[in-house]
Amino acid sequence: MVSNIPKSPYNMLQEIYHPDVWKTLICCMFLNQTTRKQVDKIRDEFFERYPTPLKASQANQESMALLLKILGFQNRRSQNIITMSRQFLDGNWQKPSDLKGIGQYAEYSYEIFINHNLNVVPDDHILNKYMVWRLDYEKNKNV
Repeated sequence: MVSNIPKSPYNMLQEIYHPDVWKTLICCMFLNQTTRKQVDKIRDEFFERYPTPLKASQANQESMALLLKILGFQNRRSQNIITMSRQFLDGNWQKPSDLKGIGQYAEYSYEIFINHNLNVVPDDHILNKYMVWRLDYEKNKNV
């Protein structure tokens, strides 16, 4: 597995937390139905409190929900994060969407940033911009 990926001009959370699969997936969950600006307000504190899937899986749901309030849907988000973290640790998953609360955006992100699959065509605007940049980067680095 590739441990380094090139840094794009987009400074995506997936780039920042690569190659940590769990943190990458958590960031994708954060970004669901909210903005990066909102996520940036809580992500450092979240990962200080819950630096690992084990810590998150053992979290008090109400306490986590309070931290996630700024993102909206905090009760559902916190429940999904706790459940997903337990499932992640169990290891009984084949693809990210097997995990609670993981959607298409996280699936594409996993393929691109974790599996280094540059043959996907995401249906997300910023992931598409990243892919255009990344494919151009890969083409030009070999010239």
